[in-house]
Amino acid sequence: MSAMLATSEHTLQLARETLDIEADALLQLKSRLDARFVDAVNMVLGAQGRVVVMGMGKSGHIGRKIAATLASTGTPAMFVHPGEASHGDLGMIQAIDVVLAISNSGESDELLAILPVLKRQGVPLIALTGGLTSSLARHADVLLDCSVAKEACPMNLAPTASTTAQLAMGDALAVALLDARGFKPEDFARSHPGGSLGRRLLTHVADVMRKGVDVPQVGPDAEFTTLMREMSNKGLGATSVTDAKGHVLGVFTDGDLRRLIEQGVELRGLKACDVMRTNPRTIHMEALAAEAAEMMEQCRITSILVIDDNGCLCGAINTNDLMRAKVI
Repeated sequence: MSAMLATSEHTLQLARETLDIEADALLQLKSRLDARFVDAVNMVLGAQGRVVVMGMGKSGHIGRKIAATLASTGTPAMFVHPGEASHGDLGMIQAIDVVLAISNSGESDELLAILPVLKRQGVPLIALTGGLTSSLARHADVLLDCSVAKEACPMNLAPTASTTAQLAMGDALAVALLDARGFKPEDFARSHPGGSLGRRLLTHVADVMRKGVDVPQVGPDAEFTTLMREMSNKGLGATSVTDAKGHVLGVFTDGDLRRLIEQGVELRGLKACDVMRTNPRTIHMEALAAEAAEMMEQCRITSILVIDDNGCLCGAINTNDLMRAKVI
């Protein structure tokens, strides 16, 4: 069939109507929440296994997202396709699991075919459906009402408002469960090590700091030329000054050098202990790299010396190291 160009006014009006319908569906969903939702949350919390999410068609796509959201927020979950379940994948489901079955009508043939098997296995069933008197609803241990007055589709056919309601109910379950489990940002980061939050909450200073010979370090009696050579060779823009045991006595930076030159100080003949700044900023090697970034920003510095449990120098880190690690 041929397509006509959309007109601005009609297109925007249709889009607004779609959003209105779906927003209203969510508000109605909110008003119908009751003790059954709490029962569903407690059923999942009491399960020793996983939440197995199932759904056909568009409900299946929503189910995959719900399973992913649950898994990333502290509730072990997976999606099992109902059609594949009848051909062997039911073996993935155990009595210690909880099945979350999604169907707007509640009469999906592929779901109904496996419900008797799930019942015989004693698998608890949560139904997320708009068919409140459907076969799925009758089999369910807990029924979550996701019915909508109408779809946003002008023909009231394509799953639109109904899938929005399903998705929102799944999100509500995930949020209630993460709260009940005491799920923290650190837990979320462990499920998302490749994301920016994961890097900020999982990357420690020891993971990205410069170590060994790459750390600029001189003794307090080092000649000024030796100090400058160490700064130049290590490319950190600074060098630490440590005692024989490795305890940090001070630091000397490019900025310190510039200030001495501006003051007209005669540098030849001076030693590291004469020009170093005492009590420099340090950070423990097990601190989060994000803490190092915050310290640099607050103190308006570009590098920090790293110490171990004994207070001895074990590394150094600067903003370039943090940028390469994508912490900042």
